[in-house]
Amino acid sequence: MQDSTNTNTTVKKNTYKKLKNAIKKAAITAFTVAAITFAAGISVHANTENLTTVHHVYLDKQYIGTVSNKEKIEGVVATKLQEVQAASKDLKLSFNSDLTYVPEQVFRESSEVNDSEVAEKVSGEIQLQADASALIIDGKPAVYVQNAEEAKEVIKKLKLKYVSEEELQAVEARKAADQSTLPSLQDKETRILDVKLSNEVNVAAEKIEPNQILSVEDAVKLLEKGTLEEAKYQVKEGDVLGGIAHTHNLKTSELMAINPGLTEDSLLQIGQELNVTILKPFVHVIIEREYFAKEVIPFEKEVVEDATMFKGDTKVKQEGKDGKRATTYRISVQNGQVISKEVTKEEILEQPVKHIVVKGTKVIPSRGEGSFIWPTVGGYISSHVGYRWGRMHKGIDIARPSDRTIKAADNGVIVSAGYEKSFGNKIVIDHQNGYRTIYAHLSSISVSAGQVVSKGSKIGVMGSTGDSTGVHLHFELYKNGNLQNPLDYIR
Repeated sequence: MQDSTNTNTTVKKNTYKKLKNAIKKAAITAFTVAAITFAAGISVHANTENLTTVHHVYLDKQYIGTVSNKEKIEGVVATKLQEVQAASKDLKLSFNSDLTYVPEQVFRESSEVNDSEVAEKVSGEIQLQADASALIIDGKPAVYVQNAEEAKEVIKKLKLKYVSEEELQAVEARKAADQSTLPSLQDKETRILDVKLSNEVNVAAEKIEPNQILSVEDAVKLLEKGTLEEAKYQVKEGDVLGGIAHTHNLKTSELMAINPGLTEDSLLQIGQELNVTILKPFVHVIIEREYFAKEVIPFEKEVVEDATMFKGDTKVKQEGKDGKRATTYRISVQNGQVISKEVTKEEILEQPVKHIVVKGTKVIPSRGEGSFIWPTVGGYISSHVGYRWGRMHKGIDIARPSDRTIKAADNGVIVSAGYEKSFGNKIVIDHQNGYRTIYAHLSSISVSAGQVVSKGSKIGVMGSTGDSTGVHLHFELYKNGNLQNPLDYIR
């Protein structure tokens, strides 16, 4: 009898161990069935008063440990939920982990039971999630906010960066009313046709970790700022490393870090490609505007040559007159910058009238063309027209030429050629078109009165005769007897 009792006890212990191992390896539903089966078997072979219940804890089907009281774990979970909820009062939270308990009846608690250790593991590993709304751009979530109302507010605030509240309301009201015909605009008047985003933006319900949910203001900033995207930059003439970095919102050290081998002492080559990073916004705000204006159509100019008129003479055959037109433009503005402007409607109110000028081409050796050349071979201006030493200096002084030859500034007839007091050797040319030029302080004269000279021909040599402080040419120009500044006429 004694041996029979010992044998039964051994069988029961072996059966218990096998069932326990089966519970830890099977699925959660199998664990429940095994526990019930085990409990039924024990009730046949043992006194139920000697049994106790433990709970095997699983997190997302991953075994965490065994506890004597599942209420302790549930209390830890509830506390964590309360703590996070207190910090995120407006969020609707839930657990993103499946916490499961599988009961088992045992004769006595084993060393595997550790309520504190299991509670700590569950608290550290269980994940919370919050109900949120995602702004989906091109099929991908860009930012998360608390709900659909906030998502709509983000889109609205993006648009209000570039239009007023009243303008946005007017556009939305017109679109809602499906107004296809709009009243005519007045001169210089503009209106907004549409305010839209550059990419398709949808709103979808999501469950996400609470710390990924942004406020409306932060969501707007993130959409505007976007993400860093690597780009290439070609070095141009005058570029320096620091300037390139600054242009792309980088520090010099950051620019060197993304360009291995580049140092502050590197010699940049024109056309060299560098890696740079630029901020690429998730979305842009595009405003479509309509603008109406009555504009001037500038008249065209036409020059007609006439061989019967002297070269240098001109006359107006027809006065030009600007025209007028009424123009409607459609202007696209992206983030405050105009990206396109096209004419959608144009009406000519008044045709422009061409301005026609007749220009003479007849050349007479004794008559000037009306344009003047530099009268020396090089040199520089040592004195200008204006008051000097208490009196008027009527011409320009030209000194230090590469050659001292003096040339006729235009075709003409020599009026006088000789010595005249303070001028020294002096030549006067009448260009037969209202202009006269004077050349003074010459060392020698190569022409005589009455002689016809052509533009650029030699008339003398630069010198320092008369009241002169050094070798130079004193050059004067008159139009219809009135003193002019030669620099306004020399070509």
